[in-house]
Amino acid sequence: MSGKPKLHYFNGRGRMESIRWLLAAAGVEFEECFLETKDDLTKLQKDGSLLFQQVPMVEIDGMKMVQSRAIGNYIAAKYNLCGKDLKERALIDMYVEAIIDLNELLMMHAFQPEDKKQQHFANLVDKATNRYFPVFEKVLKDHGQDFLVGNQLSRADVQLLECLLMAEECKPDFLAKFPLLQSFKARISNIPTIKKFLQPGSQRKPPLQEKDRARVMKIFH
Repeated sequence: MSGKPKLHYFNGRGRMESIRWLLAAAGVEFEECFLETKDDLTKLQKDGSLLFQQVPMVEIDGMKMVQSRAIGNYIAAKYNLCGKDLKERALIDMYVEAIIDLNELLMMHAFQPEDKKQQHFANLVDKATNRYFPVFEKVLKDHGQDFLVGNQLSRADVQLLECLLMAEECKPDFLAKFPLLQSFKARISNIPTIKKFLQPGSQRKPPLQEKDRARVMKIFH
């Protein structure tokens, strides 16, 4: 056993990508075991590896962890990405929950049928530019620090950066009206562990393409 966390998921972003980001930001090497077929998923379900019969699943510290929020919480706590006290953790949790909501919209865009894509995209743009991004712009302005909470990197910073980059993949000028978010993106991207994760050849996954959609659906349906 190498002792590295082992991630079980398909070879794509989905709900595992934020977990990859957290581990990478913490400087933790990890292994991946990709599900290629429905049989791969069934095997994990039948051998008792999946508590609730679904992935993501991460083998870490002798556990087989499921539920992406629980996995993220554990990694953040283990690697000191959840603030210095209970109040900071509460802020981080609030921000992360909002980021997850927006992330979900971004992630599901690729899975929309053609006749719903335009409407879904309009809703996504509206929520990002009117509900979520203005809040984080104000948080950065009011807090006046390099990070969203306190004076050190937290899970909220990592996951917001992931979300901002995904948003720009959908709409390159998404951050045009948010100068502090633009500066935040550049600053957090330059943290050495994150900079390494953003380089070609890392374990970061590319955006889901139309051709990948059928492959993923076959595993889960």
